[in-house]
Amino acid sequence: MDMLLEINDIQKTFSKGKVKANDGISLSVEKGEVFGLLGPNGAGKTTLVNQVIGLVKPDSGSITVDGINVITNPGYARQKCSFQSQSQAPTVGLTPLQAIQLVGKIRGGEKTVVKRRTHELINRLQMKEWENTIGLNSTGGIRRLVAFCMAVIVPGSIVILDEPTNDIDPLRRRLLWQEVQGVAEIGSAVLLVTHNVLEAERVVNRLAIIDQGKVKCVGTPAGLKTGRYNNMRMELILEPGRTIQTPDFLVDPIVLNRRILAWVSQERIPEAIEKANTYKNDGQIEQYSICPATLEDIYINMVGRFENDELSEEAATK
Repeated sequence: MDMLLEINDIQKTFSKGKVKANDGISLSVEKGEVFGLLGPNGAGKTTLVNQVIGLVKPDSGSITVDGINVITNPGYARQKCSFQSQSQAPTVGLTPLQAIQLVGKIRGGEKTVVKRRTHELINRLQMKEWENTIGLNSTGGIRRLVAFCMAVIVPGSIVILDEPTNDIDPLRRRLLWQEVQGVAEIGSAVLLVTHNVLEAERVVNRLAIIDQGKVKCVGTPAGLKTGRYNNMRMELILEPGRTIQTPDFLVDPIVLNRRILAWVSQERIPEAIEKANTYKNDGQIEQYSICPATLEDIYINMVGRFENDELSEEAATK
């Protein structure tokens, strides 16, 4: 494998060692791969990215980009990495067209190639009507798309995208994911930082789930669903104000507001469907679904909560 990014046992603390942002993180990303870095806010994702591009120095561990130590040579990282920050890019006073082309020129792109690719990105992401609008007056979603285009107009060996779909409408999110895959296909390693689990599953080749500065698991989406995830996933949506007695065919139920997520063994699926239909007919649940495991299930199991900490790991009301 042609590993472009290798992170080995990175440790980073803040507040004089009281807060561990990264606690022994080791990862690698190869050429042509979309690698997802998933985790809730505060998990240590952005801190790790800032160390990769040389903005923050780790307490210990090593980071190499294309075999070069970027802790001792941060300028090399900034040369080889394209980066879309989680915050909005500063495009005040520029149109999307101008901002994208300017970054392309700064990154050494040939003038005619940059111009052609800029128009291709604008058209494919359906931004044509805003291309000559001053950035400050554009919508948040459009500014986010412009920032993405600035990161990929002349993609580096490693392209780092930190929450690239924030504020973007569902249609353009799909178009953006197509562009992400296109960047990987031309040979860049893409490090995708996100907490949007469902979207990440559609685009990543491999992923790591991190929480509280630690790597919880690493693998392909399919590979991480083996073992207990060979069971079927059942979801019940309770009617407002209603409770149910947890049936014994639901394994490891987790409650999230009115949602009950649990596992059902293959042999008990007919029984589970019959019981769920009874609940629905009795007005206890609004709806139910049964399907194979998703990346969301792995995320819940590893992290144990969503962004707003609404998740309760207690069993459903008995």
